[in-house]
Amino acid sequence: MTGVHRTTIQKLLERLGYACSAYQDEVFQNLPCKRLECDEIWSFVGAKNKNATELQKMAGWGDAWTWVALCADTKLVPSWHVGNRDGYAAKAFIDDLAGRLANRVQLTTDGHHAYLEAVSGGFGSGAVDFAQLVKIYGDGGEPKGQVRYSPMGFKTARKTTILGCPDEGYISTSYVERQNLTMRMGMRRFTRLTNGFSKKLENHCHAISLHYIYYNFCRVHQTLRTTPAMAAGVSDRVWSVLDVVGLLRRD
Repeated sequence: MTGVHRTTIQKLLERLGYACSAYQDEVFQNLPCKRLECDEIWSFVGAKNKNATELQKMAGWGDAWTWVALCADTKLVPSWHVGNRDGYAAKAFIDDLAGRLANRVQLTTDGHHAYLEAVSGGFGSGAVDFAQLVKIYGDGGEPKGQVRYSPMGFKTARKTTILGCPDEGYISTSYVERQNLTMRMGMRRFTRLTNGFSKKLENHCHAISLHYIYYNFCRVHQTLRTTPAMAAGVSDRVWSVLDVVGLLRRD
């Protein structure tokens, strides 16, 4: 398609992935976010965890969870983390997020217990209004074979205040859950039942970095009529793909 060897293109994307990650790490500081939502999205590298050998897992194969934070007002994604779905990953993710914010925020997560200690340690007990939204699902009585690849039926949701005084009207994870769909639609390696999954953990992370530089700086959000980076005051214009490639000069 390009007349250029695949390895050459891959090396370029690796360099660009590093550059995009470094740039966003640099500019996402003192952000004016007020309401944040967090969630985790599953994917895998090389093979699903149950199918990967111990040697392959040591090389980075297996389940890969992407922890994502989204600003409910600007739709900016200021922080993400790729790792396991455990307390260590939760702490690394929340510590990074907390260090990027200029103000006290209201934070909503799902009911994952790893957030409890991570948020308390990352923000401090008096510096965040933190709530969890626990959603209850059921199979709706369908035969098991018919629901294998279908979402379970939603039954109810429970809002629980953990720290501070969060506004109950804003306890929601709807925006960040919609962001999960954006990731699955925008990155082939996140598509379910795909053969385009990542074969290397580092390249998986580069792809996510490229996705978010485009999402935050290039893609005009349909609701905002501008990019999330402009809405958050991080950028003063809509970026083009040439602007993204230009980050290589900073590398």
